[in-house]
Amino acid sequence: MEVTTIKAQATFSGGVHPAYNKELTAHKPAVTAALPTRIIIPLSQHIGAPDKPLVVIGQEVKKGEKVGEGTGFVSAPVHASTSGKVTAIGNFPHPLGMDVASVVIESDGKDEWVSGLKETPDYAMLSPDELKKMVSEAGIVGMGGATFPTHVKLSPPKEKPIDAVVLNGAECEPYLTADHRIMLERPTEIVEGLKILMQILGVKKGYIGIEANKPDAIEAMQKAVAGSPGIAVLPVKVKYPQGAEKMLIKAVVNRTVPAGGLPMDIGVVVQNVGTAEAVYNAVRFGRPLIERYVTVTGRGVKEPKNFIARIGTPYSQLVEEAGGFTDSAAKVISGGPMMGISQYSLDVPVIKGTSGILVLPLAEVSVKPYGPCIRCARCIDACPMKLQPSVIGLFIEKERYEDAKDYNLLDCFECGSCTFVCPANRPMVQWVKKAKKELAKKKSQ
Repeated sequence: MEVTTIKAQATFSGGVHPAYNKELTAHKPAVTAALPTRIIIPLSQHIGAPDKPLVVIGQEVKKGEKVGEGTGFVSAPVHASTSGKVTAIGNFPHPLGMDVASVVIESDGKDEWVSGLKETPDYAMLSPDELKKMVSEAGIVGMGGATFPTHVKLSPPKEKPIDAVVLNGAECEPYLTADHRIMLERPTEIVEGLKILMQILGVKKGYIGIEANKPDAIEAMQKAVAGSPGIAVLPVKVKYPQGAEKMLIKAVVNRTVPAGGLPMDIGVVVQNVGTAEAVYNAVRFGRPLIERYVTVTGRGVKEPKNFIARIGTPYSQLVEEAGGFTDSAAKVISGGPMMGISQYSLDVPVIKGTSGILVLPLAEVSVKPYGPCIRCARCIDACPMKLQPSVIGLFIEKERYEDAKDYNLLDCFECGSCTFVCPANRPMVQWVKKAKKELAKKKSQ
């Protein structure tokens, strides 16, 4: 059966074109990472309230067993990613740069599943609420990096009806190829996951947006959606940050999320392709989210690879499985170079939002000091949200956070386009993160 591809016509203003460097791993099938001997399961792997532990030190657990329970609606449970014994519960390093409460499991090497996982081959007959509960119990969150609990996104208020689901396969962040590989290797599971998402929300239109520089992924997904009415694969323009939620919505359905608003305000729900695959596994096989695709890449590792890694696997192990550091390795980033977070320790574990581990050599690490704003307006031209980063940055530099907020600071999603184009090397993203934390601290007082 011949399948035609619909081309997305709209795009967003601004954006940049960094060197993508995806050739290091795009052609490499994912390999299963070795089972760690020691796994660290943070109780906070999602936006929202951290989990409370359900286990005690010395307790034996099985793979897939719930070890942390959410304490609020905006939360998601966490599960053991292998069988073994709980050896510690306490604060351990986290990829976001702080120590967080975590459950440590020493593997028994058996890797035995917990009993009671239920397969549901006739899941199409279930109600939206039944499906949503299965997604929630599986601990699924946004796997593009945002880690927003999926069941919350699937629960829009009645006054905001949804008419379209968009799967994000753009993967515009340089170096990363985890989404690319999952689309090549598990396209059917992704499409079935999309259908479940559409069933939960009661919509008839589903879209899969993929940057046009991934023709093999576009072809694989087109074959997977053949014969599925209402679902279309749309190649979108190669431009960073095309994979940002609001930018992708503009490209795929030509709708604009209002300032301060959410996609649900314009009838759209966006999910990552990896999230859709996890939804399928949870609903069809009863499997909680305990593993994910992770790209380990950069010219600071000897053998860049894509992995299927258990949640809780130490970064150090994946770096070693990628051949270890080169002599020039200088910086480790969780995620990509534009939105990722530099790491101070390789003891941090893979979490649900870990899309990649990037190791940069010294030659690619900028050590230039920043200078004063020269009023060139390049950051304003590049900002996909049509903000004024130069003004926002000046306010934050002077610790005038409320003034920065008045210039729509909270609409910034920290894509880094402004920092990328700034000839004065001004650290706008770091300042924005700081300002948001200060405003949140003030609000909680």
